[in-house]
Amino acid sequence: MTDPSQPSGQTASAYLRTRFAPDPRREVVWRHIARHLSGHWRPGAAILDVGAGYCSFINAVEGAGRRVAVDVHDELDAYAAPGVEPVQASATSLPLGDGEFDVVFASNLLEHLSREDIAAALDEFRRVLRPGGRLILIQPNYRLCARQYFDDYTHLTPLSDRSLADLLRAHDFDLLTVRGRFLPLTLKSSGGRLTFLLPLYLRLPVRPLAGQMLLVATPSRT
Repeated sequence: MTDPSQPSGQTASAYLRTRFAPDPRREVVWRHIARHLSGHWRPGAAILDVGAGYCSFINAVEGAGRRVAVDVHDELDAYAAPGVEPVQASATSLPLGDGEFDVVFASNLLEHLSREDIAAALDEFRRVLRPGGRLILIQPNYRLCARQYFDDYTHLTPLSDRSLADLLRAHDFDLLTVRGRFLPLTLKSSGGRLTFLLPLYLRLPVRPLAGQMLLVATPSRT
């Protein structure tokens, strides 16, 4: 979902209905993605999904000890599955304790924030992560989709795999994975419609139609 600097819950809910409408294919996609990413955490991990939207990712996570969904929109309770804790809050001010989570996940979030709010969000992500925890980010890669990037009226800040990698280092993260081509840009793309082929797609060394990137980082030990 989004956290655009920062809208009311009602405004964010309107965005869900228009720009980011429900789509049953999305749930299938996220089940595959959650399984693919599960190698980055151990069974029983505490996982936080920031900008959770319809809770598609966090609902699909299996074997976690704790699952928390954060978003600013006011319909979060309706989409969180049993066992998922919904928290209506901004990514820039998480009402959560220091070092509570093994994993912080965010998908298609940071591009909706101003540079100042991105910095604040990254500092919050680092604060709530345990030592050795994982920050997992999936984002549109501006280098691959510059022509479409601002078709979404809530996009504020262009980010690429190179600029986001540098930004994470500047905020005291060590990079573990930088994959510039990870997923198709949207479900509306031709690649996005091939939901049941996604496991095969994620195994390809070269991914056609990719417009989203994956970065995995851990808090620096300094």
